Amino acid sequence: MIHAQDLVSRWLGESDGVVIVDGSGFPKEGRHSVGVARQYCGHLGKIANCQEGVFLVYASRSGYAFLDERLYLPEEWFRDDSRQRSKACGIPQELAFHTEAQLGLEMIAALVQRGVVPFRWVTCDESYGKNPAFLKEIAALGKWYLAEVPSDTRAWLRTPGIEPAGRGSMGRPRLYPRVKRTAPRPLEMRELMGQLPSQVWQRRVIQEGSKGPLVVEMAFMRVTPVCDEMPGARCWAIFRRSLGRQPETKFYLSNAPVDCPPAELACLTGRRWPVETVLEEGKGEVGLDHFETRTWQGWHHHMLQSFLAHLFLMRIRLLFQKKAPPSRQPRPVNWRHAPSKTSSNVYLTSRPSWTTANVATMPPIVLIASKPD
Repeated sequence: MIHAQDLVSRWLGESDGVVIVDGSGFPKEGRHSVGVARQYCGHLGKIANCQEGVFLVYASRSGYAFLDERLYLPEEWFRDDSRQRSKACGIPQELAFHTEAQLGLEMIAALVQRGVVPFRWVTCDESYGKNPAFLKEIAALGKWYLAEVPSDTRAWLRTPGIEPAGRGSMGRPRLYPRVKRTAPRPLEMRELMGQLPSQVWQRRVIQEGSKGPLVVEMAFMRVTPVCDEMPGARCWAIFRRSLGRQPETKFYLSNAPVDCPPAELACLTGRRWPVETVLEEGKGEVGLDHFETRTWQGWHHHMLQSFLAHLFLMRIRLLFQKKAPPSRQPRPVNWRHAPSKTSSNVYLTSRPSWTTANVATMPPIVLIASKPD
């Protein structure tokens, strides 16, 4: 995996790159495949018998690629009655239960520790954004997050005062600090949006991959989110709604600095599409979900091979998008068309080495004479 990340860094790496964390399901039959259980399957959009993987995807101006993965093991796989099938699947004995958010954080922390792939941002959907501990740890790693959050996420417009632990004016001493009773209550994101004046909304064009440009209205404000019923770190609250009679509304939190341009925050709200695209391409082009392995090791081996295959295709795509230099080799006039019935020539694209190929060394066309039938 480290070698694959090194290739991603060399081919796609940018200092302001984006790491996207997301989950994806793999429908299965039976109960003997590692990690299989009845759980929500994003691929099907419903509860089903499936495996669930947590994935990291890298996105930059140059392209996108897989970075890392973890297989989510539901709690039932750690019960005594599942011990036999866990052993049959080769699950390491020292492995403990982790939530999907914990698995995602584990991968991001390892990415930061290795220091191989440059990135500034971490983005995620609300299944991760609703976890304040996850966002707090991302900030502790020195990264900026832009996380979609549920509409009932609470925050204060101004940071409330805190009463420290200790003896109060009456009654037993407080064991923990608390928000002052005179502080205003935190508001849900949808309530905050309802209080925004109309003049703060601005129309922006968001690029969302294959969907093309998307025109939306956006507003930004600084808030103090609730974290374990206490004030968290001051951050951005971002509101985005589509146009039309029934607008779709999305809410985000970001720990980006106060001087971060709103245009950059707006752009980041549309930067989650690569994870959907890369999973779709992985399953449709390189067989990410085409496996019959049942073991822990087999699942991870298949994921890594699929990652490398997808990265290879991304590399070829980037190479062929560049303008090829003039070639001294003869090039057929209508090389894109099928050869005529009287022609015995077959035109093939050259296959560059995926570790060393570049525009300077890659002849665009190779002419091969085929033998008569």
